[in-house]
Amino acid sequence: MELDLGAVRAFVAIADEQHFGAAADLLGLTQQAVSKRIAKLETGLGATLLSRGRTGAGLTEAGTAFLPQARALLALADQAVDAVRRRVRPLRVDVLGARLAPTELVREFHETNPEVEIDIVAAKGLRTGVSALLESTVDLAFARVAGPLDPAIEHLPALLEPHHFLAGRKHRLAGRRKVRPTELADSIVWLPGHEPGTEWADFYQAYRADFGLTIDASGPSFGLEHMLDRLATDPDRFMFGSERMRVPWHPGIARVPIVDPIPLYPWSALWRRDNRHPVLPRLIEHLSAGFRPFDPDRHWLPAADLQVLHGT
Repeated sequence: MELDLGAVRAFVAIADEQHFGAAADLLGLTQQAVSKRIAKLETGLGATLLSRGRTGAGLTEAGTAFLPQARALLALADQAVDAVRRRVRPLRVDVLGARLAPTELVREFHETNPEVEIDIVAAKGLRTGVSALLESTVDLAFARVAGPLDPAIEHLPALLEPHHFLAGRKHRLAGRRKVRPTELADSIVWLPGHEPGTEWADFYQAYRADFGLTIDASGPSFGLEHMLDRLATDPDRFMFGSERMRVPWHPGIARVPIVDPIPLYPWSALWRRDNRHPVLPRLIEHLSAGFRPFDPDRHWLPAADLQVLHGT
């Protein structure tokens, strides 16, 4: 016969607890389920393993003989499972930045899959992300994809994230409930450390071409908190935030949605086609299920991103 490990585990639990009810509690099963497992095991072996009494359960002669072998069998099975689990390393995900939307997407996945181990990596965008994927130092990376990729890389749209307007309360638009892209044309967007050639630099160049925009890339970036402190005292400059970006509360900063149309930042998930990490398909499925499509009547994307989105 082929032994059912669940039934063997139930037998050992009863032998240890000397009571069907206590064994059921230990295994997280009903007493009826445990009884069925033991009945199946005894039928398969053709022997009675346990004696039932009012005060509990004891081992028969056959049960006494079977017990050490049952313990050895379970130990071997547990060792086999542990050996496989030890080989499954944490899933490595490049989220670009801890405050950005990809971190939230991965966090949501982990909340529904708490047993999964994940290592979070914050790199520098598409260029380093693709290199890391090709070198197999990460399993999945988030970035904006607006052109062809290495044939070894697969990708899918993960999130189209609405933009927000962040400015000091002295800015003329700070008191509004919503702001239109055309209303930002005579303001200055501050992007310190704005590096030419990055996918986000290309995104804002496309935004400027369609709506008009003055970009100030002066000064190094000393972090988001420093930027907010500076903006709080500046009546002319603003910065872009995003709907899921974790922006710390600041008493001198207003955060206003941008509408008519809503500019979207396109996050894609990228991975190597030959990556066989067992958790990767689950994360990809989670991202695909949560994706909300582009609405041409409400949203704006650069032309290059629309081509990628539509597969043209």
